[in-house]
Amino acid sequence: MLRGLEIRDILIIDKLDLGFQPGLNVLTGETGAGKSILLDSLGFVLGWRGRAELVREGAQQGEVTAWFDVSPSHPGRAVLDDAGISCDDDEVIIRRVNTSDGRKTAWINDRRASGEILRALSDTLVELHGQHDDRGLLNPRGHRQMLDDFAGLSNELTQVRQAWGGVQAAQKTLDLAQEQLAAVQAEEEYLRHAVGELDKLAPEPGEETTLDTQRRLMQAAEKIRSDIARAGQALGGEGAEGQLSDATRWLGGVADQAEGQLDGALSAIERALLELSDAQDTVASCLDALAFNPSDLEDTEERLFAIRGMARKYNVLADDLGGVADDLRARLNMLDKGAAGLSVLKADLEKAQAAYDHLAKELGVKRRAAAKDLDTAMAQELAPLKMERAVFETVITEGTPGPEGQENVAFTVATNPGAPAGPINKIASGGELSRFLLALKVCLTRTAPGLTMIFDEIDRGVGGATADAVGRRLRSLAEGGQVLVVTHSPQVAAFGGAHWRGEKHQDAQSTLSTVVPLDEEERVDEIARMLSGDVVTDAAREAAKVLLAG
Repeated sequence: MLRGLEIRDILIIDKLDLGFQPGLNVLTGETGAGKSILLDSLGFVLGWRGRAELVREGAQQGEVTAWFDVSPSHPGRAVLDDAGISCDDDEVIIRRVNTSDGRKTAWINDRRASGEILRALSDTLVELHGQHDDRGLLNPRGHRQMLDDFAGLSNELTQVRQAWGGVQAAQKTLDLAQEQLAAVQAEEEYLRHAVGELDKLAPEPGEETTLDTQRRLMQAAEKIRSDIARAGQALGGEGAEGQLSDATRWLGGVADQAEGQLDGALSAIERALLELSDAQDTVASCLDALAFNPSDLEDTEERLFAIRGMARKYNVLADDLGGVADDLRARLNMLDKGAAGLSVLKADLEKAQAAYDHLAKELGVKRRAAAKDLDTAMAQELAPLKMERAVFETVITEGTPGPEGQENVAFTVATNPGAPAGPINKIASGGELSRFLLALKVCLTRTAPGLTMIFDEIDRGVGGATADAVGRRLRSLAEGGQVLVVTHSPQVAAFGGAHWRGEKHQDAQSTLSTVVPLDEEERVDEIARMLSGDVVTDAAREAAKVLLAG
């Protein structure tokens, strides 16, 4: 509830202190007397969009302070808690400064606050309905929100939004997986070919080195084998071995007569014969190893060149070809698993979609039930506003599924019996629109306790008994809460529990505006002025007293 407002150097207000009361507060005054400036100032301190230049001419800065009573259960406390702003008592003080160079700074309970926090808090404190606010009725986009507010479906909407988010997330995950799978599938032929040729080649670690050695040996084998064969011939037959054998036989025949002097020589010759035998065996083995078919060289070179060519193709060392094959084979396995993974992701999407459909359907059922309740409530509210013959109907049709559910909502009216129903903007006149809006607010405010409502000339286009009915509904709407009404209607003003008048004072140098509270006698004069104009007659005063007594 708005308790007070202090304004310093804003537009044509130099200094203004106002204290508001519970119930219906009315603000009257001639056109241009500053009523709109009061609303501009309130909108400024609450962070609403408004005039860019607010600082009074000649002042260094303008400043507005507003304070509100907030109960322990007031929704604004949650905003303050999230922002880390304390609210130890039941009062919230908002102060905002606008310097002459355009900078704006706000404080909430003496803590600096951003515009985002300020607007979030103000949404829980004040609701403004201006002279053209009934255009919201003309836009069907807002009708669904109005119906949901009336029905108190915030929890259901949160669940539907979360479920819709789940559907979107599951769809996004599936789409990404399908894109990735498609990319792998596009190279599937390459992968299978590559793995096939690597598996067919089946290179072993170190094989290139072995083959290279074998190739070089075979290339030089003919020359090497020829020389080795000659050496073998020199070592075998009647060559060195025969001569050593002869020497052993000759020396052995005289060894006994040499008194042991030939024993060392005989031993050396025996060792030489053994070494010679080993050499002959090694040479023979080497000759066997170097014996090859010319096709063996061709096969070796073909294998070696195949391994080296494959290594160049995949830009790796020959010994790393096995790792390349493993990597490509793993990508193929991912491809095979990816197809199975899509089935899981599709099942997840179907599950998320089913959850959304269930919650959206439940929301739709509650909306249709609430639509009937709203139509009934509107009928009850329109009657006191002299529109008892009008028919208000909430029409719900199937819409495109989305985060707000699956329905479109539109308010239609028929202002006369038997007349076809249609959109409000094509059926209702300006005065009727105002009363439809007021009736809607009476219905919707039942679900928004603790909110200060401001109506800026909501009664335009109506007069007489209808204006009286509007005033009564505003007073009823203010019971247990707070409503501030800017009005030119004496019938509406008469229902106020507290009354202020906007005044403008001009001289040759300046124009200043102020707002003053009215006592009972001053209220009579003000309402009389509203009835009769600049010249207040005794008859007008008597009529004003009658209005105030009613």
